[in-house]
Amino acid sequence: QVQLQASGGGLVQAGGSLRLSCAASGRLSRDYAMGWFRQAPGREREFVATIRLSGGTTVYADSVKGRFAISRDGAKNMVYLQMNNLKPDDTALYYCAAAPRIIYSSLAVQSSYHYWGQGTQVTVSS
Repeated sequence: QVQLQASGGGLVQAGGSLRLSCAASGRLSRDYAMGWFRQAPGREREFVATIRLSGGTTVYADSVKGRFAISRDGAKNMVYLQMNNLKPDDTALYYCAAAPRIIYSSLAVQSSYHYWGQGTQVTVSS
């Protein structure tokens, strides 16, 4: 089992920045990927970004490329999402998730992620 704890959300003006953190504990091995997903009111949950713990391969949704950056600290079992130039459309509940033994083509697929943390709310005002 893997437990995930997301934090760092808040209220920010458009153009501002936030950094989300996800603390992982439990049986997390290096063949995992850890990702961020988000769900806005009335919309389906969508992929944001992910990173492989081994090798550091990253994948981003087109909507956040160039603005968001995902990183990891293997020693601390932490994953971060640096969000810059935030837009009102980024407003959502952000979830971190972990996927074991995932192949590259499945990195952005929600069903590949077996473990989910609670969400952290990000609100961007215009």
